[in-house]
Amino acid sequence: MKKLMIGNQAVAAGLHDGGLGVVSSYPGTPSTEITEFLAKYDDIHSEWAPNEKVACEVAFGASLAGARSACAMKHVGLNVAADPLFTLSYTGVNGGMVICVADDPAMHSSQNEQDSRHYAIASKIPMLEPADSQEAYSFAKAAFELSEKYDTPVLLRMCTRIAHSQSIVETEEPVGAVVKDYEKNPQKYIMMPGNAIKRHPIVEARTEALRELAEDCAYNTLEMNSDEVGIITSGCSYLYVKEVLGDSASILKIGMPNPLPVKLIKEFAQKVKKLYVIEELDPVIENHVRALGIDVVGKDVFSILGEFSQATIAKAFKMGEKQTISADSVIPARPPMMCAGCPHRGMYYVLAKNKITVLGDIGCYTLGAVPPLNALDSTLCMGASVSGLHGFNAARGADTEKKSVAVIGDSTFMHSGMTGLVNVAYNATNSTVIILDNSITGMTGHQQNPTTGYNIKGDPTAKVDLEALCKALGINRVRVVDPYDLKACEVAVKEELAAEEPSVIISRRPCVLLKSVKPLPPLKVEADKCKSCKRCMSMGCPAISFKDGKAKIDSTLCVGCGVCKQLCAFDAIV
Repeated sequence: MKKLMIGNQAVAAGLHDGGLGVVSSYPGTPSTEITEFLAKYDDIHSEWAPNEKVACEVAFGASLAGARSACAMKHVGLNVAADPLFTLSYTGVNGGMVICVADDPAMHSSQNEQDSRHYAIASKIPMLEPADSQEAYSFAKAAFELSEKYDTPVLLRMCTRIAHSQSIVETEEPVGAVVKDYEKNPQKYIMMPGNAIKRHPIVEARTEALRELAEDCAYNTLEMNSDEVGIITSGCSYLYVKEVLGDSASILKIGMPNPLPVKLIKEFAQKVKKLYVIEELDPVIENHVRALGIDVVGKDVFSILGEFSQATIAKAFKMGEKQTISADSVIPARPPMMCAGCPHRGMYYVLAKNKITVLGDIGCYTLGAVPPLNALDSTLCMGASVSGLHGFNAARGADTEKKSVAVIGDSTFMHSGMTGLVNVAYNATNSTVIILDNSITGMTGHQQNPTTGYNIKGDPTAKVDLEALCKALGINRVRVVDPYDLKACEVAVKEELAAEEPSVIISRRPCVLLKSVKPLPPLKVEADKCKSCKRCMSMGCPAISFKDGKAKIDSTLCVGCGVCKQLCAFDAIV
């Protein structure tokens, strides 16, 4: 049947129809929907894992048992999963295993712009890269056969545009999940040095076999249209090239970026007078082509930064301005901000008011960094706030311990904050960690996590008790505050910073966008009482504006949290 699908939905359909038995992932834009769509299939075991390393290891365990398995993550999540990834290359698989990774050129929702193709090369694991939803389906489905035939996990690389754009997909009959027999094989699966050293030659031989496959396979396709201009490209860039140049150039589309072919590229280069490599982010294909001794135009014309577009290609080929559908030039800029009634805003207001140094983390609460709160001093990666605070205090001493905190979300704490907190307790800095518990994984679209009490399907399950967990990790001082209560937040922050031991403050209130959260009646400003001091504007609530010299509250946005009311010295907010 034919159906319109976003790329991530197509990946999910391809994995399912390819015989997937188990999927484990941690949500991360732009990869999240892969697992959300898979969770809708009742014949698959689907789950959210605490982090990407765990997810990858769960997928390995399922593969070891004989099931076809998968995990999905964004590019920075692959960093977390890198430890099992590299050794998986040595062990190989039993049931087919697919590792989906979604890169984010232009950093739409990410802290860096890394190119995951480097992981495929470094770990010596084959990678497939679809250019549209149909290929996302076909490549995901075929990846299981590739995995089992060559005894290797397979990386499936998506990017933001392919993951979230829609195109027609023609699906096939599902092959049905089959669990292969499991046979104990210590030499293959126990990676102690004596066994691992014998597996390395197998990895190298496999790479050579895959390179032979790359010379003539369905993933790398050739379109000969001209002997003047030849273009080697892949993924989303292929679509831009086709839209701008049509059939005026010959194109070698690389759907298998690792390992790259040699003979195929050499023969293609000989057929054209001028050769271009057009690829987003790093010059992975270009460097390979240059290493073959072939003269090519690449990053000297096409940027190493951000995304390409039709305009990028047209400009490079001196075709003038290419009309695009983007309306960026006419839509006024809208800075990112926390939602009206966001439970994090009250705590951030208190921290900013008291001029506290705040080491931040990855989540929607990272928006505390933007004006007018300007509350954060750093954001590095998942869990780094807690570890970083310990290092910050260890470097600067007792005086700093009284003026600095870490903030981390409940999901992020479960992902990679716990070990940092163990370090705080074990190596004894008087660090104060604030867990911003909004009862959900907020930034990626309200996924469950181990602290919510529900699994990926919404069924009740074990719920982590954050207070008990923090105490078990060695923290004696643990307290809970309501971030809508500014006075209570300020008292808690000051008392815990003054304490001569590590402490945790759990700032707990559910995200206002949760369906289970019922908003209170909206507040309003009595104009005759408003003195135009703008103190209510200092916390950056999008429901509050200034009109005709007076504060005004938008009743369609206000959820009645009452934080602004606590700031007004003139009782103008009612």
